[in-house]
Amino acid sequence: MAQTKRKRQTKHRGNAAGVVESRGRTGRKPTAAEKAGASGDARARKRSEERAEREPTWRGAVVRSMFAAVIMLAILLIFKLTSAGAAIALFPIVLVMYIPVSYYTDRWSYNRRQLKKAQQRAGSKAAR
Repeated sequence: MAQTKRKRQTKHRGNAAGVVESRGRTGRKPTAAEKAGASGDARARKRSEERAEREPTWRGAVVRSMFAAVIMLAILLIFKLTSAGAAIALFPIVLVMYIPVSYYTDRWSYNRRQLKKAQQRAGSKAAR
């Protein structure tokens, strides 16, 4: 009868603790393009830096405040901290209060990052 399960291509090795470690790449050397594409951490870091570089918007603040208000509503309803009517009445109040708080917090952190980058650039120019 033909074998249905495919055999593994490389051996596994166990260490003294019993942890199985793979041997790693044993074939040809990866090209420069493959090396650059394989670095998921670098891509994630770059994406995070790009997101930090974007100027804060009111739209982003509204989305974040909607998320926070929905979570607050769910917590109030799940744990029965107030009546359903009172929780629903608090929803728009929390939403309206959180929008400017969210926007100005983002604006403050954005300005701080920009100031820090400007100081680093000035410091590196002075060192030349």
